[in-house]
Amino acid sequence: MNEKWLKIPNDIALLLFSFIICAALQGASHLFSAPELHGMLAGLEGFQFESYLLDGVLCFMLFAGAGKVRFGKFTSNLKAITLLSFLTTAVSAILYGILFFALSCLLEWPLDIWLCILLGCIVSPTDPIAATGIMNKLGMSKNVTTVIESESLFNDGMGVVLFAFVKGLVAHAGRENFVLLMLREVAGAAAVALSVSFLLFELFKRSRKPMNHIFISLFAVSSIYVICEGWGFSGVIASVICGMYFSYATEKISRYRQVVDPGDTYAQFWDSIDGILNSVLFVLIGISVVRLPLLQNLWIIAAAAVVIGLVSRAAGVALPALLSPDRVIPGGYSLWEFVALMTWSALKGGLSLALVLSTRAFLKPELYNILLDAAYVTIFFTVVVQGLTTKRVYRLIERHKARRIQKEGLTR
Repeated sequence: MNEKWLKIPNDIALLLFSFIICAALQGASHLFSAPELHGMLAGLEGFQFESYLLDGVLCFMLFAGAGKVRFGKFTSNLKAITLLSFLTTAVSAILYGILFFALSCLLEWPLDIWLCILLGCIVSPTDPIAATGIMNKLGMSKNVTTVIESESLFNDGMGVVLFAFVKGLVAHAGRENFVLLMLREVAGAAAVALSVSFLLFELFKRSRKPMNHIFISLFAVSSIYVICEGWGFSGVIASVICGMYFSYATEKISRYRQVVDPGDTYAQFWDSIDGILNSVLFVLIGISVVRLPLLQNLWIIAAAAVVIGLVSRAAGVALPALLSPDRVIPGGYSLWEFVALMTWSALKGGLSLALVLSTRAFLKPELYNILLDAAYVTIFFTVVVQGLTTKRVYRLIERHKARRIQKEGLTR
């Protein structure tokens, strides 16, 4: 149907169709007494999405996504990517929490400031899987695509660290300084990823069998992720670093690889894995609508989550750009053109859903339900609405930039 008539990006179509089908089945279960249908929906609701993503496939998806980042473009935009990955995520999370707490006080919801900031930590990181899966199909400039993809890949690590720190405060278990926690997670992840990647890529270079190249890369990213998670480092950041290291290192031996792997089996394997796991993830996000509690104030929560999310993201992007306007903004954009593009192209996805589902273990049901509704609506809105209109927004911003540059040229 999508290929023939709708022609929207495949990942968005999968989420949309699975959402509609599951929502229809859930509605039917309330109207009709069908034990088989109730049992099927209960099975879907009981699926451990957070374990599947965080303990299963996330490292492979991050490795595949990082492998597509162009290293030359990455280094030329390193300052912008670094500030967006760390400062933007932190500012967005804190501002989101403050605004959501103000609303909860106004409407007398039972949320404290730290719980609202925890929600900000959940929805602030942009999703690397959504970004790499959708942005590559929109025809954006290479500089802009690299910044969006790289920021999405790295800010998930920052989001997970922030989430772990604030979660400790909410659950009254926070005993660690945030700066020390961040340094340990990032520095430890970088050390493990670089050392293991270097050692295993030495094996990679010495093998003349394409299948061994695949096995070595699988072993590299999975072992790095397990080591980092076991030692308290960021497995997310380590997986990204591992993927970028292998991408950079394989470029250096491209002639050798053309001889031993003329069919480019290695690249085709990771492209296939990336496509399959992306598709499964978007289907699972759509299916997760069966978990959604239909609260009385759902529409207020939904509207607030979307508006506050956009405002906090815009502020988070503007701050690092203001700190160094001449060097942080790539592509010749003005401050507000850059803020508008980076705000509207900030898609949320599987990691945000996994994080909010993990809060069920330590939150009261009424608090968990508010967080789940807010996070799910944010994910759905950014992927479907923003994902479908990002190309149009990008073109509008490009036309505005062209007119501005023309005016600036005439005034000179």
